[in-house]
Amino acid sequence: MVTSNPFPAVEKCPSVGREKQTVVADMDGTLLIGRSSFPYFALVAFEVSGVLRLLFLLLASPLAGLLYYFVSESAGIQVLIFATFVGMKVSDIESVARAVLPKFYSSDLHPESWRVFTSCGKRCVLTANPRIMVEAFLKDLLGVDMVLGTEMGTYKGRATGFVCKPGVLVGKNKADALKKAFGETKPDVGLGDRHTDIPFMAMCKEGYLVPPNPETKAVAIEKLPKPVIFHDGRLVQKPTPLMALLIILWTPIGFPLACLRIAAGSLLPMSIVYYAFWALGVRVTVKGTPPPPVKKSTGQSGVLFICSHRTLLDPIFLCTALGRPISAVTYSISRLSEIISPIKLVKLSRDRATDAAMIKKLLQEGDLAICPEGTTCREPFLLRFSSLFAELTDQLVPVAMVNRMSMFHGTTARGWKGMDPFYFFMNPTPAYEVTFLNKLPPELTCSSGKSSHEVANYIQRVIAATLSYECTNFTRKDKYRALAGNDGTVVEKPKLPANKVMGC
Repeated sequence: MVTSNPFPAVEKCPSVGREKQTVVADMDGTLLIGRSSFPYFALVAFEVSGVLRLLFLLLASPLAGLLYYFVSESAGIQVLIFATFVGMKVSDIESVARAVLPKFYSSDLHPESWRVFTSCGKRCVLTANPRIMVEAFLKDLLGVDMVLGTEMGTYKGRATGFVCKPGVLVGKNKADALKKAFGETKPDVGLGDRHTDIPFMAMCKEGYLVPPNPETKAVAIEKLPKPVIFHDGRLVQKPTPLMALLIILWTPIGFPLACLRIAAGSLLPMSIVYYAFWALGVRVTVKGTPPPPVKKSTGQSGVLFICSHRTLLDPIFLCTALGRPISAVTYSISRLSEIISPIKLVKLSRDRATDAAMIKKLLQEGDLAICPEGTTCREPFLLRFSSLFAELTDQLVPVAMVNRMSMFHGTTARGWKGMDPFYFFMNPTPAYEVTFLNKLPPELTCSSGKSSHEVANYIQRVIAATLSYECTNFTRKDKYRALAGNDGTVVEKPKLPANKVMGC
């Protein structure tokens, strides 16, 4: 905390007429409300290396705190960097920085700093955090022009845990980095929050201090340059030291509990799974009235349930709400998920004619579930609906699916999808809400002259209105290219020839 303050508070900084000016801002405690970078190091530790690395970081954090407050800010941060990154692949760190951290960073932007920061035409962030950790968020989401951060040492594509010269960017190192980047040109505005920011703030024409205030409300998501529609990672909440400790303590309890819940859903008759889930702490809320099952003796085709897509478990909870098993089609699924699934899952081939024939065949056998978004979305948005389903039947029932998780996300774009059900059921009290909407009247189907795209878009709007979500034109390819650099296909391993035995 600053004891002798030569700079006015950021609230006194005018933001009008600065379109041609340059601003330089610190990150933690300045551009962000939170003054501690521990939660973001913890996110990287858990997402790349799991709960044991998170434990290592948590055990190292008291030493980091002692060094930070009683020896030097630089020494404390170096301990956090070493405990978090040593041995990690650089590509994995970059992946987490691109797909996981922006969601958490964007929910912690300081409103006054953001007001001044966005009023300037050229923006630079000067931070003690490793540049590799913050650059994707700052440049891609906030439109920052220049990021000056601590550079980490690497060896053969892995982080060494040490930092490159001149070391962690604090105090004089920040001022030196700023001078190296701008030369003799003085930035117009400098924003900082602590005494070690004074050297670089003094190099700017104007300097403003961001005082700590735990009551500050973060910038609303809708005010950001880009909405965060796609994000990855397993953790729902920001892992503060207390939250990190709870995750570590809960994991040995949560995993066996998840296995028990999955066993109940897989082995028990679907008619009693609803009650078994309630007994095991899984809450299922059913709204609306589903249509009765079609009798095969009548010769009618089954009903096609059109579901919004939140997790791989959507069809399972749909069946739980119905009290009976029905088949489901999916674009990609891991082998483990197929094995433990209590219902028939049919993988689509992405060939329109082949998939249409498959869906028609399944509808002749009974009711069927499909998620036309083709992939999950965590935020209150619906991705574009594929229109293929609308061409195949007029028996269409929209279903709005929504879930609640307090600790772990049950989806991933970067990780192994086989663990998705386990992470969902590892939450202390996971919940699903299944809302059956009215069956589409004949005049709104393709049999009455509507195009398949009109039908798909109508159902998307109806589900979005029910959930208070926003419709988008994004697709599964947009999501996976943004988060994982691929199209989201689960590649199957080639099967061994029939006359071969593994190892021979």
